Amino acid sequence: MGPGHPECPERLDAIEDRLLASGLDIALERREAPEASLDEIELAHDRMHVAAMRGLGAMLAEEIAAGGPRYAQIDPDTAMNVNTWNAILRGAGAAMAATDAVIAGEMENAFCAVRPPGHHATRSRAMGFCIFNNVAIAAKYALERHGLQRVAVVDFDVHHGNGTENILSGDPRVLMVGFFQHPFYPYSGTDAPADNMVNLPVPAYTRGPAIRELIDAHWMPRLEAFAPEMIFISAGFDAHREDDLGQLGLVEADYAWITQRIMAVARRHAKGRIVSTLEGGYNLSALGRSVEAHLRALADL
Repeated sequence: MGPGHPECPERLDAIEDRLLASGLDIALERREAPEASLDEIELAHDRMHVAAMRGLGAMLAEEIAAGGPRYAQIDPDTAMNVNTWNAILRGAGAAMAATDAVIAGEMENAFCAVRPPGHHATRSRAMGFCIFNNVAIAAKYALERHGLQRVAVVDFDVHHGNGTENILSGDPRVLMVGFFQHPFYPYSGTDAPADNMVNLPVPAYTRGPAIRELIDAHWMPRLEAFAPEMIFISAGFDAHREDDLGQLGLVEADYAWITQRIMAVARRHAKGRIVSTLEGGYNLSALGRSVEAHLRALADL
């Protein structure tokens, strides 16, 4: 995204460093992310949007070869560089490869450490650091290519997953549940959401205990009644109390608890099948610690 941008390569370095320092690394099986095909991306995105992003990447390559600019600004928050096209194909590819592996029974669940994030990307627009919507693509892939009948999406980023809602709203095969700080970017999620959306807007400075109560009161009954065959997580860790991009008050124990609640639903209804994909989280120390807590819960350690 450019120098000084919070969505930076050091985010993944912070996760890797924490997993190594904690010893959790040795409990994980790692796989490389393949590139998604364009027709797979188009499960969730308009063809014109995909073509525009591909063209922007190609234009950057030509301009850099001629000594031109290194970044193309999509909106005030979101940019591409010459490597972004490959990164976004592999981000979506990771989520779909994880879906394949979990459905095949090769693993019970998976976490995709990818960037840039995706949950603000709508069907036809890149925004909010996001270009393609990894979770929405994977959810559509599970439905269309694997023939699942019901999938759930859980979004616990500090920002509303407006792009995921835009893509999945009104689809009876999908239930999406989430909480987010409100009013806050992207200033959505409260205007008559569709029946398959369970949106929990919370004010700034809300802490973990209040979030847990809301989850038990609103997410859990809907998830149990829906009985998903697979669960996808938009795992944003910028609701942590140390993250300056939001003003919520979660800590690592809250992310572990949320993950355990999701796992309980998955084990009752979905053979334990979960694919989690990284979204936000911009305080590097808090991000590493929170991802560790999330993965320890997923690994049942």
